[in-house]
Amino acid sequence: MHLHRALVPAFVLLAACSGPAGRTEAQAPPLAQPTRAAPSDPLNMKASFAPVVRRAAPAVVNISAKRVVRQQVDPFWQMFGMGVPPSRVEGSLGSGVIVRSDGIIITNNHVIEGGQEITVALADRREFPARVLLVDARGDLAVLKIDAGAERLPVMPIDDSEDAQVGDLVLAIGDPFGVGQTVTNGIISALNRAADPQGGTPMTYIQTDAAINPGNSGGALVDMDGDLIGVNSFIVSRSGGSAGVGFAIPAAMVRRVVEAAAGGGHVLVRSWLGARTQPVTPEIARSVGLSSPQGALVADIWPGGPADRAGLKSGDIIVSVNGRPVTDPAAVSFAVGAARPGESLALSVRRNEQVIKASLRPEPPPAKPARDEWLVDGRNPFQGATVVNVSPAVAEELGIDAFSSRGVLVINISRGFAMNAGLRPGDVVRQVNGREIGTVADLRGALSVPAANWAVTILRGEREITANFRT
Repeated sequence: MHLHRALVPAFVLLAACSGPAGRTEAQAPPLAQPTRAAPSDPLNMKASFAPVVRRAAPAVVNISAKRVVRQQVDPFWQMFGMGVPPSRVEGSLGSGVIVRSDGIIITNNHVIEGGQEITVALADRREFPARVLLVDARGDLAVLKIDAGAERLPVMPIDDSEDAQVGDLVLAIGDPFGVGQTVTNGIISALNRAADPQGGTPMTYIQTDAAINPGNSGGALVDMDGDLIGVNSFIVSRSGGSAGVGFAIPAAMVRRVVEAAAGGGHVLVRSWLGARTQPVTPEIARSVGLSSPQGALVADIWPGGPADRAGLKSGDIIVSVNGRPVTDPAAVSFAVGAARPGESLALSVRRNEQVIKASLRPEPPPAKPARDEWLVDGRNPFQGATVVNVSPAVAEELGIDAFSSRGVLVINISRGFAMNAGLRPGDVVRQVNGREIGTVADLRGALSVPAANWAVTILRGEREITANFRT
């Protein structure tokens, strides 16, 4: 955000709810930032969002994606030319934002996921076919490209300065139904809010009370300068409608994804901390002298990783990154993942009741040991399972914990004995017939010895399971 902020009617409520005029300065200290003052005269009370909308709205687009879905057909009715057709076309509608004048657009991955035909409708109703440049399923972002010839399309600037504050006014702009744009206003109600809408690794979001209508996914969360500070992703609502708590992916991650796509990348390789962190509980906070349970406790260090080279140790508590307070491990993961490889991050770390400074240089996670993907065959309990070695790179790709998943990971189950044996993707193979399994090569060796009975030990989540099989 820039320093200039337009004053808007919503501030009238703030003025109306303020205390009596006779309060002393001791009771009502001056605002820390004058640029966020309430309206001072009737003219200011007539201010409007219109200038912000005029600047931002031309860059907001509608996105439609069509996909062909195969359906199960009853052969009996098909003999008589009846029944459902073998396939049907499904569609989805969402929004997007033009972030480069040559036609690069950011949206949510779930808007275009599985789409075989993607169409972008501009604010002036012109339509263009779009192709996918990059998909980041973990972060629910996708980058599209349309070809408008030599025309320079309207762009919404990305503001990743991260100077937004709770209470700042924002607009949610989308084009949800292909019939016109919608604009709603609200405030930022939380920053770095950890949430896990997809059941995977928690991400951090900007939380807002601005109404996010159905189809606004992929639309813009805009500050009072008309800049993009987030991409609206989802809403938590009891009614299922637009009234609820909205969540937007912060602009720092949006910029990383756009830069990766513009540079020819098809996936986003996030920077890596090289440490496993966990929340600071009230008990931990009391034991180390913290006034509140804030920060990220370093539980484990990957040898030779960025955290190790920065001098971090198990038991350290990361309390800030680049001067911004850390509330939980998700805030650290976001700050590191949004950093460009090689970029230096300034950490404040609490160790033995003292705060020390550390300089961390995140880097892409290493692919060691090599992936060595193998579809298991032969007469054994793993027949039909696809397995890989777990490295930090594989863990990052699959959204799993590299520390607890060291070994051989099952990533897919197809037809075969493995399906009947109850193996699942995500299982980590520990032992086969008493032999320790640390790599795919170890598993190959163990399965190469013929046996009628197999004793298999796997790690599933935090449970270690041993079972016996006959093949």
